[in-house]
Amino acid sequence: MKKLMALVLALTMGLSLVACGGKPASEPASAPADASEASEASEPAGQPAAGGTDIAFVTDVGNIDDNSFNQFTYEGVTKFCKDNNLNANYFRPAEDTDEARLKAMSQAIEDGAKTVVMAGFLFAPTLRQAQEKWPDVQFLALDVASFDMMDKDADGKPTSDPIIKDNTALITYKEEQSGYLAGYAAVADGYKDLGFLGGMAVPAVVRFGQGFVQGADAAAKDLGIDDVNIKYWYSGSFGPTDEIKAKMDGWYAGGTEAVFVCGGGIYISAVDAATANDGKIIGVDVDQSSFSEQVITSATKGLAESVQLALTDCMNNGWKWSDTYKAKETTLGAAENSVSLPMATSQFTTFDEAKYNELYKGLADGTIAVDNNSAADAQFATEKVKVSYEA
Repeated sequence: MKKLMALVLALTMGLSLVACGGKPASEPASAPADASEASEASEPAGQPAAGGTDIAFVTDVGNIDDNSFNQFTYEGVTKFCKDNNLNANYFRPAEDTDEARLKAMSQAIEDGAKTVVMAGFLFAPTLRQAQEKWPDVQFLALDVASFDMMDKDADGKPTSDPIIKDNTALITYKEEQSGYLAGYAAVADGYKDLGFLGGMAVPAVVRFGQGFVQGADAAAKDLGIDDVNIKYWYSGSFGPTDEIKAKMDGWYAGGTEAVFVCGGGIYISAVDAATANDGKIIGVDVDQSSFSEQVITSATKGLAESVQLALTDCMNNGWKWSDTYKAKETTLGAAENSVSLPMATSQFTTFDEAKYNELYKGLADGTIAVDNNSAADAQFATEKVKVSYEA
């Protein structure tokens, strides 16, 4: 574990993030500017494929310019490829269906990819097919859990063990810990009227939100206050919509001070509303402070870093997953330095580094326990905070 933590830390410190441009749906696209050298490099020994693509990233319903999950996962792929003289490409499904996702994987593999990275809970059914269909291809899925790889009955109850082949590795995160830090920090910094805006109620989004509620409640208890309120709503979308903008306009106009926004491109609608109403945003997945002056902090997880860590494992093991990742779910949290708030760029006035470090240590060593219930209808009892769940 110490070696894992050290490598995660090293990768975190070394990663340089850049912005990416998008391509039309279903088209394979070249790597962004910072990986262009990799696409032009000659083939090194041990390269996994001889075609145009060595390592492919298949997006979910968003795109690689979402300033969130897709973009920074892909940047982990491109950074790894640039460092190792490999070719990175992304493939965007033409629509939000299992068939389209499988077709995008097929396009990547036909283009030479022997390792395919994907991000998002929605990939589970496709991944179960892909790992069987292409046994010589290595698959890395972020935010797909072992539970998602089980057969289930009509009520959603498992009827089998996880079906995960040796060519598949799963990585999930303790988003509830990152959300906890954001909720605690917001209340400790003086915000009392908060909002949680989720995209689709998939497990990772739910964990962020429920951690946020628990962190806010913990801060209110520590401060001895009972006038903190949280509006809580899932928009059902991972893209910007007029409905989301109108909802956020209403929240801010009604007194909401800061909204934790979890759901890829929905941040565009939220930032538009925050800017128009002088409200604040809490970002998600990555440090989103550079995207808007309204962002006070971000609940992050080590997307790019963990992708690089896993791909390094695969490369060093002859382009096969080692026992560290093979046929299992690896869950990363504070103990692995894989969730955080970017304190250097956060706009806090009273919440400080000392308190942050105290909380982080508690999360890492388990003295602070955060419920990770990821059911879409999960609601947690709070002692001090009033939560209004909206339809």
